[in-house]
Amino acid sequence: MTMFIWEAILLGIVQGLTEFLPISSSAHLILIPKMLGWEAPLLNSLTFNVALHLGTLLAVGIYFRKELAELARAAVRAGWKRDPWGEPKARLVWFIVLGTVPAVIAGLTMEDKVAGTFRSPAVIAVCLIGVSLIMGIAERWTVKCREMESMKLGDVLLIGLAQALALMPGVSRSGITIAAGLALRFKREEAARFSFLLGIPVIFGAAVFELKKLAGLGLDQSAITLLAGMLTAALAGYAGIKFLLAYLRYRTLYVFIIYRLILGAAVLIWVAG
Repeated sequence: MTMFIWEAILLGIVQGLTEFLPISSSAHLILIPKMLGWEAPLLNSLTFNVALHLGTLLAVGIYFRKELAELARAAVRAGWKRDPWGEPKARLVWFIVLGTVPAVIAGLTMEDKVAGTFRSPAVIAVCLIGVSLIMGIAERWTVKCREMESMKLGDVLLIGLAQALALMPGVSRSGITIAAGLALRFKREEAARFSFLLGIPVIFGAAVFELKKLAGLGLDQSAITLLAGMLTAALAGYAGIKFLLAYLRYRTLYVFIIYRLILGAAVLIWVAG
């Protein structure tokens, strides 16, 4: 099984970067093996998918470790005072929880389509192109002036609904939630930061959901290959978060929009051929 270690490393890097860059991790993880003809059972297994999700969860947990600790302390203080909305950080905890609800509902009700119909390369291409246009509109025609502290419940629900759309490969969870944040006039970096925090329960939930499916199955795959995928996903994910937050302080989303348009067009040409 270790003969697939280089493929696992490549897919780990792809998962780590594209989970946080607004270009869709699921699209890349579906398209790359198809285009390169990789049919190894391990690389297409639930076990490997869990390893990649655990890697990206590790990345976001380490990067935001101080902020997550502050949020946890704030939630405890708010619970002790019986005032869950009393301070901004405690309120942010509730916003993350409430913003996750639409994605949970969508995931439970659309599981079959997510695993089947939505994985079509043609559907992925349409999503890549369509969401790039949404990102372009949000980037071009909004005033980006709000800080995360000004967030309200209505903002959270709209961003949460946008996140639910990311179940479709090609949409990009970070891409659609950052675009929603920009549409609500949040600064680019603030929109990205909330997107990453909002993604923690979703990434964790995806890993747990897949782990449940693995119950009772024999895990005879190579531990070295799985570890390689998980660690590279973690390292690449950490680098992706750090890069994007720094990048968006001074730059726009246009480079990602152009990339998505080119990739979507290339996939359509590939499907048609």
